Amino acid sequence: MKEYIEGKIFEKEDYTENLLSKGDYENCSFVNCNFSNSDLTKISFTECEFNGCNLSMAKLVNTGIKEVRFINCKLLGLHFENCNTLLFHASFENCLLNLSSFYKFKIKKTSFIKCSLHETDFTETDLSGSLFTDCDLARAIFDHTILEKTDFRTSYNYSIDPEKNRIAKAKFSLSGISGLLDKYDIEIA
Repeated sequence: MKEYIEGKIFEKEDYTENLLSKGDYENCSFVNCNFSNSDLTKISFTECEFNGCNLSMAKLVNTGIKEVRFINCKLLGLHFENCNTLLFHASFENCLLNLSSFYKFKIKKTSFIKCSLHETDFTETDLSGSLFTDCDLARAIFDHTILEKTDFRTSYNYSIDPEKNRIAKAKFSLSGISGLLDKYDIEIA
C-alpha cells in the first residue's frame, strides 16, 4: 500500500540506508537530504522542492516528477529518461547535473539556471522553449535534439551541430557562435 504524504518537510535525512517510503509526496520539501544511490522507483513527487540534496546515481524507474524544483542539488549520473513521462516537469537551479541523461525525453520549457551539465546526454530530447541561463555545457551531447526557441544566450562551452539538431528561433550570444561551428575546426577571432 502506497503512502500519501502532503506538506511535510524532510530535513537532513539520509536515505542511503533507510530508504524513503514508497508513496506519493505532494507539496513536500526535502532539505539537505542524501539520496545518493537510493531507489526512488515508482515514488511520485508533485509540487515538491529539493534544496541542497544529493540524488547522485539514484534510481528513477517510473518515478513521478511533476512540477518539482531542484535547487543547489547534486544530481550526478541520473537517468531522467527512466522517469514516468506523465506530466513530467522539473526546474533546476544551481545544480550539478554532470553525466546525467535525458535521452529521447520531452522536457519542453525546462529551466536550467546556473547549472553544470558536463557530458549530459540530450540525444533526441525535445527541449523546445527551454532556458539555459549561465550553464556550463562542456561536452554535453546534442544529437537530433529539438532546440527550437531554446535560449542559450548566457550559457557557454556548448557544441551544437546546426545540421544535426533543430535550432529554429533558438537564441545564442555572439560570443557563443563558435559552439555552433566546432565541427568545422576553424578559428574565430
